[in-house]
This record gives sequence, structure tokens and C-alpha cells, in this order.
Amino acid sequence: MVSRKSGILLHITSLPGKDGTGTFGKDAYKFVDILSKAKQKLWQILPLGQVGFGDSPYQCYSAFAGNIQLIDLEFLVEDGWLEKRDIKAPAFSKSKAEFTKAAEWKKPVFKKAYENFQKNTKPFIEEYLYFQYEHNWWLNDFTLFMALKEFLKGESWNNWPKEIKFREPKALEKYSKKLHEEIDLWKFMQWQFFRQWHRLKDYANSKGIEIIGDVPLYVSNDSADVWANTDIFHLDENLEPTEVGGVPPDYFSKTGQLWGNPVFNWQRLEERQFDWWLSRLHFNTNMFNLVRIDHFRGLESYWSIPAGEKTAINGKWVNAKGFELLAKFRDEYGGLPFIAEDLGLITPEVEKLRDDLHLTGIKVLQFAFGSDSTNVNLPHNYKTNFLVCTGTHDNDTTLGWLNSAKGKEKKMIQKYISETEKNLSKTIEMVFASTAKMAIIPMQDILGLGTEARMNTPGTPSGNWHWRFEWKQLKREQLKNLKDLTETYNR
Repeated sequence: MVSRKSGILLHITSLPGKDGTGTFGKDAYKFVDILSKAKQKLWQILPLGQVGFGDSPYQCYSAFAGNIQLIDLEFLVEDGWLEKRDIKAPAFSKSKAEFTKAAEWKKPVFKKAYENFQKNTKPFIEEYLYFQYEHNWWLNDFTLFMALKEFLKGESWNNWPKEIKFREPKALEKYSKKLHEEIDLWKFMQWQFFRQWHRLKDYANSKGIEIIGDVPLYVSNDSADVWANTDIFHLDENLEPTEVGGVPPDYFSKTGQLWGNPVFNWQRLEERQFDWWLSRLHFNTNMFNLVRIDHFRGLESYWSIPAGEKTAINGKWVNAKGFELLAKFRDEYGGLPFIAEDLGLITPEVEKLRDDLHLTGIKVLQFAFGSDSTNVNLPHNYKTNFLVCTGTHDNDTTLGWLNSAKGKEKKMIQKYISETEKNLSKTIEMVFASTAKMAIIPMQDILGLGTEARMNTPGTPSGNWHWRFEWKQLKREQLKNLKDLTETYNR
């Protein structure tokens, strides 16, 4: 019998707290306790990387480094590296993450923690040195990259002085020495990030809750990954992208989505035995219990757009080598603990890749009512090996969607569930009642929130990723309903 599970989608930054954004602190542990009391077995989050311009967790400075804004300051006090007076926070919004303001406030606090650590390293030095040894294969490039970005006033690496842009050995040595203090600070903060994250993950696992992490297919052009591995991307002789990623016109946009990320050179990756990608997958299976591969269809074939295009319309499909990659990983790891985000324009070839590897796919209830009763996103058409959700981080909240539906879609919704607020609960129940083995509800839907609580609107460059909830919004009745649904539908 297939094990049925349910859980909540909530990114760490959306947790309550006084530090300007959610962290790995006590509110995260409280959320785990609430999941446990409501009989949930899954907590789905977004990528945890060090975000860049725009605050998107899908555009990070590294595929491996963690976002230091998620480090909880109270734990640094408990570990003896800060005092209570050091972490007195300015006034932050409780309903909105204020990433820039929080980062500016925390930077000198982090620096003070590191200075205090240096004064008494003895109790933790073995742990700290082992962390550096274990992670040096990405940590050294990343910390030098971040130190250089600060030294060069935030400039993209493509515009750095030629000697360091092209990673000339003498330049790498020169800047590593020149910027060693900033590099060491970044190494310390990465140690704290992973230390706190694994402590939280272990706590969730001890409560019977698995963490579903998220791996974006692409990496940001302005990242340590591209700078340190230029040969595995399609770049010209000046290290500028010749082709960039995106998707053709779809549900979200009439001109498609132009992401601008450099696309992988799959031929070169294969020549390198997929070493970078395999390292990435192993890394994330250690970070999380299950790993959602965002834009999975790009592992079968990807939409390649000539660099310089203003929209994603003039792209073309190019074959990737996802089967070879994942088969090699399966041989090394002994399994494939992945969830394929198989949304968008999905072909029989993409479905074959997913099914041949026995990967869990995704169904979205909000996509179910645009056609007729044969729609693959309607629960009566599901097979079991899927994760079903009311919506993803890219969708409107379910209440917002119900209230904005029009025309044929509105009629279909009325046929199944009605579009009124009181039937939000029926929409959620459809997800729980389905045959899909995993059911995930965004926290906004648990709280019954409208469009004002949307996490992301694809194709819009700003105003996303800031939503947070407050504990006072969560009612006892909502948790009781969640627990009842879980028990009723054997999740």
C-alpha cells in the first residue's frame, strides 16, 4: 500500500519573528510542533540559497551556499558569540519580510559574532575546521566571490578586472590574501547557517516530519557557480552568455518568461561525467529528505533563447541529458529521492523521463478547471505517484484564484466546488481526498488569505517573496480542520 502523506508549503522567510525575516529560530521550531500536532508529515520550503538582486530564492549567488539572513541571532547568543544587547532589533514589519533592511542591520552583528568566536575558538575549532574541509570544494570559490563582490562595490563578475574575471592563478592568490578577513567572515557565517539548518531538520525529522527542499534547474549568471565553472555553460570568449533560459508563451505569460540564466553545455557536462550536477544532487539529498527539482522538463529539453532577446518568444527546444545524469546519480546513491516539477508545456518525452525513473510528479488543482473533465489536474484523473497541491509559490492564493475566476473556468469551478469563500475548505478537501500519495497546502490557504498574501507573480521583477504570516492569524479551528482532513483521508 502506498504511504499517504500531507503537509504545508511555507518558506523559512515567511515565518514570524522579530528579525525582519523568518529564521531558523524558535518560531521555526514552533511551526514544526504545530505541524506535528496537526498530524502533518511534510514541510515544503523554497530554495535556501544566498539571494541576490530581487530577493528571489531562485536567483542566488551560489547553488550551494546558504542565505545567512536565515541564521537566528538568539542561537548565537546561546552559543556565547553574542550578548542580548547585541541583537536588539529595529522595528520591522510583521507581515512583510524586509530583506535589505534586515541585511544591513545584521551585517555588523554577524561581524561581532565572528570576532567573539576568534577570541575563544577552542570549544568549536574542530567542528569549524571539519566544516571547511567537508565543504571546501564550493566554499572557497563562494567566499572569495562574495568578498570580491563587496570589494568591487557589487559589480557583476562579468565586469570585474580581467585578471580575476578569468581566474588567473596569480589574481586568485592575490585577492585571497588581500580579502582574507571578509572571506573568513563568510566562512564562519556559512558554518553557522548549516549548523542551524541541520539542527532544525533533525528536530523536524524527530517529530516524523520530512523536509521537501527545492533545487532550481538553472543558476544565476552572477554567481560563484558560473564564475568558477565557465566551461559547463554556453558562454562566449568574453564569458558572456550566448544562450539564456526561460519558457515559451504559457499560462503565466503571452510572451513567455525570459529568465536570463545561462544554459548548461550538456555535452561538456557529459565529458566531465556530470561531476558538478552530481555534486549538487548529493549535496541536496543531504540537506533535505526529499528534493523538488524545479523546471524538471529542462532536464529532458530546454527552451534556449539567444542572448539579447527582449522576450522568450524566439527560442528553440534543445535536448538535455537528464536521463544520463539521473541514472548515474541513482547508481551512486541507490535511489532517486526527487520530486519532478513537471508543470508547464510537458511533452510525452518529459513524461517518459519522469516515469522511466519512477519520479514523483506534481499536480496543481488551480490548473484543473480550464478545459473539461479529462483535465489531467482534476483529482479523478490522478495516478498515485504524484504530489498534489492547491497551488505553488507561483500561483495566486486559492481564495484569490476562486474570487478572480471568469468564463469557462468559473463555470467548471462552480460545477465542482463553487467559487465562493466558504468553499475554500472544499477545494482543500479535494486535494486531501485525491489518490496522489502526497498532498501539500500553502500556508496562505490554511489561513484563508486572499491575493494580498501571494508569494510570487511570475514575470514581475519586484514586489515578490515578501509575504509573512503572524501567529495571531492561525486559529485553533484551522488546525483542527487540517488534522481532521488528515485523519479522514488516511494521510
